[in-house]
Amino acid sequence: MNTAGDADTDPDSEQGLRGTVRQVLALERDVLVLSVAMFAFSLGFQMTSRYVPRYMSVLGAGAVAIGLFGTFGNLISAVYPYPGGAVSDRIGSRFALTLFGLASTVGFLVWLFADAFGTVVVPPVGTTVEVFGYEVVVGWLDPAVIPVGIFLGLVFAQGWKSFGLGATFAIVKQAVAPDQLATGFATTETVRRAAFLLGPLLAAGVLTVFAFETGFRVILAVAAAFGFGATVAQHLLYEVEEDSLGKSFEGVGTIVDDLRSMPEELRPLLVADTFVRFANGMVYVFFVIVVTEFLAVGVSLPLVGRLSPDAYFGVLLAIEMLVALLVMVPISRLSRRVGLKPVVALGFAVYAVFPVLLINAPPSAAVLALLFAFSGLRFAGLPAHKALIVGPAEQGAGGRVTGSYYLVRNVVVIPSAAIGGAIYAFSPERAFATATAVGVVGVLLFLVFGEDFEGAVANGG
Repeated sequence: MNTAGDADTDPDSEQGLRGTVRQVLALERDVLVLSVAMFAFSLGFQMTSRYVPRYMSVLGAGAVAIGLFGTFGNLISAVYPYPGGAVSDRIGSRFALTLFGLASTVGFLVWLFADAFGTVVVPPVGTTVEVFGYEVVVGWLDPAVIPVGIFLGLVFAQGWKSFGLGATFAIVKQAVAPDQLATGFATTETVRRAAFLLGPLLAAGVLTVFAFETGFRVILAVAAAFGFGATVAQHLLYEVEEDSLGKSFEGVGTIVDDLRSMPEELRPLLVADTFVRFANGMVYVFFVIVVTEFLAVGVSLPLVGRLSPDAYFGVLLAIEMLVALLVMVPISRLSRRVGLKPVVALGFAVYAVFPVLLINAPPSAAVLALLFAFSGLRFAGLPAHKALIVGPAEQGAGGRVTGSYYLVRNVVVIPSAAIGGAIYAFSPERAFATATAVGVVGVLLFLVFGEDFEGAVANGG
């Protein structure tokens, strides 16, 4: 079976996008098909999901409702990966990813016709309490307008991304050697992140031509088309005989057994990662609100003209992804020499400090461009992070180990956005500062207790 290191040339001598293309073509066919599907679904999801909080704001939803949307997304992210990993280990990745792909396509369509589902208004309830010298809102003091279609669409749209998480990890583990895991993940991740670059740019282009509400509907229609095309492609091209099937799901007892048998190396990583992701979850859904409403930063570009804050947010996301694409593969190669831990720590640190930098930024297009370029460095640690998760797992159990890991992390993170939304409704600055404080705790925990797994560093590297 081909691996990422079986190319005719030394992968360490490859540079830039040319090297990335060669690594992609050197991968086993199933991973190549997976990369193409990742590209299509990521293109659709990144064109849409980052703008959903802004769409909710336009429809009349406030900070509390947006925070509840983020928490609902966290709930889905917590619930989906474990059964998704179990299903993929049981029935095979081809059929699992086809099912999850169709679900995501339906989700984009539900978002497209979200107005047909109406809204629910949650009455105001809450008070303020003092926590460590800060006045924090408990509950909400204004009516929360909840667009039902937005929440329902997320149930489906998140399908391929979260249900298919275990399947995608398992496919890469089947195809590459242990000391090549970071590079294998980096290659597929780079293909996926290329969509993260193009998706926001396409969204920015559409929002330059159309007003936000009309433009966002056009974006949703395009996303649904990409999702359906990717689902058909992966179903037809994936080689089902290559699947490594595991045991069937046997109920809650299976979840408990999988958690108890989680490799020791994963536990400090899981604790630190949970802190970092909780911090990010508190404010992630508000990044678009900060840029488009709190700072309200647009920009004038040569040959393009004036970009609204909505369109410029797409450009900022593209800048973030461009930096990620430039650094992801080179840093994953570096991880083979220095180990995975320093690279993962770098990504965690960027996650932690970005919120406080963003909320305190001046309303300057140039400053925001620099900040989102810095934010792109957080993706440098993702391939090493994924390798650190799946590396210690036994063959045929990659999906279940991954699902167990994300189940624990995402369950704890569930309330983060609602908590962030409640604080944001009272003070955006305090919400973002609190998020950074929580993230820094996670970084310190990982630096002290985190470790690599055996075989992560190449011999002689």
